[in-house]
Amino acid sequence: MDALHQHYRERMNQLGRQRIPFLCIIDFDRQQPILLPLDEINQEEVLYDINGRSNTPLVADSPAGSFYFDKKPVSLEEYQQAFEVVKYHLQAGNSFLVNLTFPTPVNTNLSLKDIFFHSQARYKLWLRDRFVVFSPEIFIRIEQGVISSYPMKGTINAQVPDAQNKLLNNPKELAEHVTIVDLIRNDMSTIASQVAVKRFRYVDHLSVHDKELLQVSSHITGLLPANYHEHLGDIIWAMLPAGSVSGAPKAKTLAIIQEAETYHRGYYTGIVGLFDGENWDSGVMIRFIENIDGKLYFKSGGGITAQSDLRSEYEEFIEKIYVPIHRNYQDRQRNSLQPDLP
Repeated sequence: MDALHQHYRERMNQLGRQRIPFLCIIDFDRQQPILLPLDEINQEEVLYDINGRSNTPLVADSPAGSFYFDKKPVSLEEYQQAFEVVKYHLQAGNSFLVNLTFPTPVNTNLSLKDIFFHSQARYKLWLRDRFVVFSPEIFIRIEQGVISSYPMKGTINAQVPDAQNKLLNNPKELAEHVTIVDLIRNDMSTIASQVAVKRFRYVDHLSVHDKELLQVSSHITGLLPANYHEHLGDIIWAMLPAGSVSGAPKAKTLAIIQEAETYHRGYYTGIVGLFDGENWDSGVMIRFIENIDGKLYFKSGGGITAQSDLRSEYEEFIEKIYVPIHRNYQDRQRNSLQPDLP
């Protein structure tokens, strides 16, 4: 373990030992972690909403005008180049599952802060002039000594005929999900006892700005020692990076990701977590828009296995480029443009 990782692990252990509530933001490569005691957070710089625990008002003014969101994903040909690198390593037995991602230029009339306020997600985070997160995916929860993980793997447009059955009965999606559940179980077994899969492959329904999505998750639990607060950093670090956004086995797969992807993930696919002095809740930072030199990029991707089909994976990567603005908000915007009736 390098000195940087050790420093932040120890700092998290210290805050946990002292029962000091804090916000934790860890990038994918774990090179630029941010630890902020809650009473030191400047709302002009950082806004968070972790499953309803927030430093923001419940509502904000709606931006003027109707909402628009335009995306310009990489071409199929460009995607294919990275896809073939991944497939080569899968066929060579170097990995069972690789999460392949790309940045997509996007245009919208909403600011990053607007998106934070008006999107609906379990985990939301805004860093001024940097990025916004609106993620549905739980990373790790700890409540009364029970640690839980909810890996999310498998997405389909709900409007596809018989969508749920197609998603649950797809052999590739099943293989991908089983691989990640196995990986999380193994990771959790290094820091917890009585690790078990409590619920396997249940379906969540998500409403986004232009469609409805179905996503598949599982629920894995374990028991931590009574003094787990004193080792909070060790516990979280042992689970990083999140298996659902890296792959298995982790070490070899991370090297493949570096070779195949054409950009630096940064905080995308890292984690954001909140310790309230007693319990811990955290999300994987998927559904992520970043400001890079004044331009917005939506980072997204999906898991690739030996069974993956190029076009299907390309379409899933694009399917995940969305903003979960509630339809009621869009309706309010449209209604605001209508003339008053007598």
